[in-house]
Amino acid sequence: MRATFPEIEQYLKLLEETPRRIKRITSAFDEARLQRKTEKLPWSVNDILAHLRSCADVWGDSIFAMLAEENPKVAYRHPRQWIKKTDYLQLSFQESFQAFVTQRRKLLKSLKSLSFEDWSRAAIIQGREHTVFTQARRIATHENVHCEQIESLLN
Repeated sequence: MRATFPEIEQYLKLLEETPRRIKRITSAFDEARLQRKTEKLPWSVNDILAHLRSCADVWGDSIFAMLAEENPKVAYRHPRQWIKKTDYLQLSFQESFQAFVTQRRKLLKSLKSLSFEDWSRAAIIQGREHTVFTQARRIATHENVHCEQIESLLN
C-alpha cells in the first residue's frame, strides 16, 4: 500500500501520542490498581501495557527488517506467543512503561528519518506483503484501541 504524506503524519502523531496518553491516563493510580484483575476484567492495565510492548516488539522488528533489507521474508511471530518469552507481565507498571517509552523513541527516530519512498519498503509476512507504512499504521491503530480500553478500566 502506498501511503500519502498526510496519512504518514497522522500515524506518526498517533505513535508519538500513545506514551503521553498512557501516562496521562495512569498517572493518578498506584501500582496495585494498575495490576488489578477481576473475573469480569481478566486483563490489568499492566497486562495491556505488556501486550502493547509485545506487539511493538513484533511489528516494530518487522519494520526494522524492511529498512535493513530489500523485500525480506520475515518469519511470523504472534505477539501473544512472543509475550510468553518475555518478563513483561512480571514487571512493575512503571518499569514496563519506561521500557515502552524507550522503545517508542527508537521507533519514532527511525520512522521520522525516512524518505517518503522508504515508507513503501516491504516484506512478506505469512505470505502477505506488508510495508513500513502498514505496520506503523497497525501499531498506531492497535494502541489507540487499547488506550481506550485502559481509560475504560480506570474510569
